[in-house]
Amino acid sequence: MPQRILNIIGKAKPIQKERFKQLMSDSEDFQSFCKISDIRSVNSIRCNTLKISIEELKKRLEKKWKLKQPFKSNRDIFIIESELQPGELGKSFEHILGYYYIQEIASMMPVIALDPKPDELILDLCAAPGSKTTQAAMYMKNTGTIIANDASIGRVGILSTNIQRCGVANSIITKYPGEILCRKLEKMKFKFDKFLVDAPCSGEGTIRSSVQSVKMFSMNLINKLSKTQKRLIDAAIPILKLNGELIYSTCTHAPEENEAVVSYVLENYPNIGVMEVIIPLKNRQGIKEWNGVKFHKDVVKCARIYPQDNNTEGFFIARFKKVR
Repeated sequence: MPQRILNIIGKAKPIQKERFKQLMSDSEDFQSFCKISDIRSVNSIRCNTLKISIEELKKRLEKKWKLKQPFKSNRDIFIIESELQPGELGKSFEHILGYYYIQEIASMMPVIALDPKPDELILDLCAAPGSKTTQAAMYMKNTGTIIANDASIGRVGILSTNIQRCGVANSIITKYPGEILCRKLEKMKFKFDKFLVDAPCSGEGTIRSSVQSVKMFSMNLINKLSKTQKRLIDAAIPILKLNGELIYSTCTHAPEENEAVVSYVLENYPNIGVMEVIIPLKNRQGIKEWNGVKFHKDVVKCARIYPQDNNTEGFFIARFKKVR
C-alpha cells in the first residue's frame, strides 16, 4: 500500500480499519477504498431550477469553469473540473444569488430516491443545513408543503438562510427533537405523503472531506446513534400515509446504523415494506449479516454507496413504504 494512502486510513483505529476491510468484497476492493479515501471529493453543485434554468446556469458558469454533467437523468447535477481557489465556489455571484447549491453528489441521492412530487406534503425531519430541503422544493416546483425540522437552534439559522437564498417558498421551519415533533403532529392528525430521515450518524462516509470522522470513531457513539435512529423512525411511521414513502439515509458505513436499523423496522412493523432504491449512482446491496448478527432478508434492497465505485463520498439509503 503506498504511503500516501495511510494519510487517512492510517489514522483510523485498528478496530475501524478492520471493520472497513470486513465490509469490502476483497483485498483489492479495500485497497481501492483506501486509495480514493486519500483524495478529496470532486467539486459538485446542483442547479437550483427555482431561480434559473439548467441551460442558463451552464452558459454562465462555462465562462469561468470547465463543467461536466455526469447524469443524463439528472442534468441539474454538475461537476466542476477546473482547479478552484479555496472558497471560490461559495464566493461566486451565482452562488450568492442562489442559482446553485454546493452539495456532494452522494448527498443528493436520498432526495432523488424519495422522488418528491408537486403538491405533496413532506417532512424533512433532520433538515439542516438545508441541502435536501431545497432540493426537494425544487423537484416540487415550490408547491405543496415541506416541514423542515432540526433540533439545533444554530443549525436552524443556517437552514433558514439557505432556504431564503434558494427562493424556497413552500417550507415551514420548525425546531424540535425529531421524536417530539412527530408526536405533536400525530396528536394533530397530520399524515405525510413522504418522509425524509437523513439521520444524525457517525459520518464514516465523509472521511474524504473530514478526517475528524476517522479520529472520532467510537463503538459507544455508533451504538448510541443507532438507538437514536430507531427512535426517529418509530416516531415517523404513525404519521406516514398509507402507501406513503420514507427515505432513511446516513453518511456512514456502519451496519449498526444502517442495516441493523432497517432490520429493526421490518421486524417490528408488519405494515412497513422496503423497496428498491432507484438512483443514478452505482450502489451495492445491503449486507445480510454483520459480526454474527443476521438481518432481515429484505435489507438487500437497500443501497450502499462506496467512494471507490463513483468517486463520491459514502452513503446508505433505505426506501420504506407503508403497505397496509
